[in-house]
Amino acid sequence: MQVAIDMGTASGGNATLDLEELLATRLLVQGNSGSGKSHLLRRLLEQSAPWVQQCIIDPEGDFVTLADRFGHVVVDAERSEGELTRIAGRIRQHRVSVVLNLEGLDVEQQMRCAAAFLGGLFDAERDHWYPMLVVVDEAQLFAPAVAGEVSDEARKLSLGAMTNLMCRGRKRGLAGVIATQRLAKLAKNVAAEASNFLMGRTFLDIDMARAADLLGMDRRQAEQFRDLGRGKFVALGPAISKRPLPVTIGDVETQARSSSPKLLPLPETSEGAHELIFTPGPEEAKLPIRRPPPPAPRPTADILAQLAQPRLTPQPVNEPAQPPVDPAERDALVERVLREILEDPDASFRTVAVLYQDFLVRCRIRRVPGEPISLSSFRQKFAVARAGVDAATAESTQWQQALDLAGTLADDIQGVFLILAQAALGRAPCPSDATLARAYGTHSLSRARRLLGYFEERGLIVLRTDFKGLRIVAFPDMGAETAPGDPNRADPAPVAAE
Repeated sequence: MQVAIDMGTASGGNATLDLEELLATRLLVQGNSGSGKSHLLRRLLEQSAPWVQQCIIDPEGDFVTLADRFGHVVVDAERSEGELTRIAGRIRQHRVSVVLNLEGLDVEQQMRCAAAFLGGLFDAERDHWYPMLVVVDEAQLFAPAVAGEVSDEARKLSLGAMTNLMCRGRKRGLAGVIATQRLAKLAKNVAAEASNFLMGRTFLDIDMARAADLLGMDRRQAEQFRDLGRGKFVALGPAISKRPLPVTIGDVETQARSSSPKLLPLPETSEGAHELIFTPGPEEAKLPIRRPPPPAPRPTADILAQLAQPRLTPQPVNEPAQPPVDPAERDALVERVLREILEDPDASFRTVAVLYQDFLVRCRIRRVPGEPISLSSFRQKFAVARAGVDAATAESTQWQQALDLAGTLADDIQGVFLILAQAALGRAPCPSDATLARAYGTHSLSRARRLLGYFEERGLIVLRTDFKGLRIVAFPDMGAETAPGDPNRADPAPVAAE
């Protein structure tokens, strides 16, 4: 069923949005503060409320007013993460529209709560995968492009939940609608999954350039984003328009609790302003000022008596002896757990933080002795295990050199480099684009090819093609190269490293 959502006016008539197409292609809204992003989201939510279930991630509490007019349930986020996850599952089961109110929490708490809630929506049972519009306001808070003042764990949890929403949510009925003040602050892998765009007023060159690039406009046309007024956007996408279309957002029925500040005349200054400020009012005078009483002075005789007492030698505490940990046995159990994770075909498309949590749970189930390995150690062991290195190669000098070279790269691309290095050391055919894309955690073959170009720019590899069009990757530092391989062959089923 095709439902046309009236978003306002455009040149030549009304600006409509195909709701069914939006559910399949997602939407990105960008504009500086005061450009009308929240007004646009409110218009979209009001017009589509009768047709589709909605969930709003609201960091400022502006959308709770939808509850009075359209019956949304307001979920205050001052709950445990497990409780939020269970509530999200029941929301999908009973098809209730909700507003997750994150007002009053600091940024890190907001990221954790949003990650838990989105995770509950994403992990709902298959029988409850009904269509749902998931609107995330101020998305740069939950999917930041760079690390900020929050902990690395909170950032990875939130970014992983946002990536699942935009990359894998469509098959589960989740249609992401994200709004951000600046595209430069939003993670690229989250923004890149949207096919519909509504670009509002922005002034910074980097944001105008990215907006123009997403809309297929040149640099000269990008200047128009500076001239857009409040509530005016340029729209493009299969659900809106096949060509960039200026749109003016229409009126809304509800209002946000917070609004833009309005100028008000100052009260008349009286001559007694000094007394008004520094003289407490009658109600203030009644309020007691609670101060802790000062401690009573200790008699000098008591202090001298305490100093004269002999010191007691503490008795050693007999701690229960821990059974010795066999390093070989522990390493074998860790390798077994890593193989179990690699046997999951979806493991390549999960974030390292999610895989690490799965690893810790499996280690507890397998009763792996000793302290669990750190996240950085897990990342390196997982990359080596995914490369499928045999014991003889792992002990060679060339493989140790490959590990040193991989250590100069970012954590998320070390696994791709090690897969190429393992193929070169074993004189195996060069991995295909599909194999490299799986190792990188993406379905995009072009990203895998760009990654090879990045390695070559760093001087780590040399790419060449033989007469049959097969690709060869050479490693100058290690004196090895892969056998010719077809870059277009299909990705084989992943096999765990022995």
